[in-house]
Formats: sequence, C-alpha cells, structure tokens
Amino acid sequence: MNTGLLATAPNQVWTWDITWLKGPVKGIFYRLYLIIDIFSRKIVGWEIWETEEAKYAEELMKRAVISENIQGKPLVLHADNGSPMKAATFQVLLEKLGIQSSYSRPRVSNDNPYSEAMFRTLKYRPEYPYKGFQTLISAREWGMKFVNWYNCVHLHSGINFVTPEQCHNGMHIEILEKRKEVYEQARQKHPERWSRSTRDWSPHQSVALNPMKEKKEETQIT
Repeated sequence: MNTGLLATAPNQVWTWDITWLKGPVKGIFYRLYLIIDIFSRKIVGWEIWETEEAKYAEELMKRAVISENIQGKPLVLHADNGSPMKAATFQVLLEKLGIQSSYSRPRVSNDNPYSEAMFRTLKYRPEYPYKGFQTLISAREWGMKFVNWYNCVHLHSGINFVTPEQCHNGMHIEILEKRKEVYEQARQKHPERWSRSTRDWSPHQSVALNPMKEKKEETQIT
C-alpha cells in the first residue's frame, strides 16, 4: 500500500497503468500499457497488446529498465490493484530487478493521478481516433506518434512548460534559467507592463505521489 512517495530526480519513482483503446467494432479493445516517470513526466515505457497479461507487463518493465540503464538502482514502481500488477510472476521480476512495489489504497480512486492524467491527455488529443483503431498495428503507430509528441514536443504545465524529455535529461535547468533572464530583461525594459514580479521559472525540486496529509515526512528514494 502506498503511504506517500517523493521523487527528487528522474528514475526514482515510476507509475504505470493500463487503459483500453477502442477497436474496429463494438466490444473489441486494445490495451495500452504505459509507464511514467513522475519527476520528469516522461513516458519511459509503453506498448499496446490485445489482452491484459502479466507476461506483457514483465516484457515492458524489462525493456524500460534497460532503456533507462538503471539496472540495480533504487526504484519504486506504483500501480493500482489490477491483476497484471499483482501477478506473482511480475512480482518475482520486480524483486529480481530490485524494484520496490507500491499500490493504490483500496477504494481510493485517485491514488494513481499521473497515469490517469496521462490517459486523459491521450484520449483528448484532436487526432485521437474516437471511432476506434482498425488494427493493432494502427494503434501502435498512433501510440508511437503520441509518445514522441508527449515526450519531445509537449510543454508540460506540471514541470514549468518544458518537455518531459528535457526534464528527464536535465536540460530543463538551463532552459528555465535562460527563460528567467528573458522575462527579467523584459520587465526592466517595460516595467509599466508588470504589476508584480515575473513568473517563477525555477526548476521543481521534487514531486510527491499521494502524500498522506497526516504524515510530515515522505518515503524518499535516494
């Protein structure tokens, strides 16, 4: 059960979930498996399959760990209480990889907010095919385009309007510092246009996952 997690850098806390995508006819769906780094909001792993199975989750997790080159490093993986998330074989894999499991609290609907927000963003994209994907291949092709846009183009409001990729690789610090300078210069040139100080463009220092209000300290991964 999750009692509050704090990420102070990328690859400390990941969250993952599965959402259903409409298929070619009513009653047929594809399953999007998606892993997010909560500090940078980067999608670090994703895939689309026709069913929900632990073996697919295992394959995706192994690929994500290899892609991020974090084998053996401390990591917490948060999920809801679905069967693929709690499958025995998946738990064995996490143990082998040295990954700590975290789960949503029972009967709490918003304990995985970053994944839920991601799915809302995905399904409200103008180009999202609301009538459904015709094939698994077409769903995967659309997914690849979405992930590239989200990671490398989308200026995320939750991380001060830089892209998740920039935040993940540390480039956001220099970008935000230059942005701060531009705003300060603009304010000095035209002080009459500013009724208060410029926006705070400081990079965020931490991201909390479901902090418990009654606890002052979080479980921090260092």
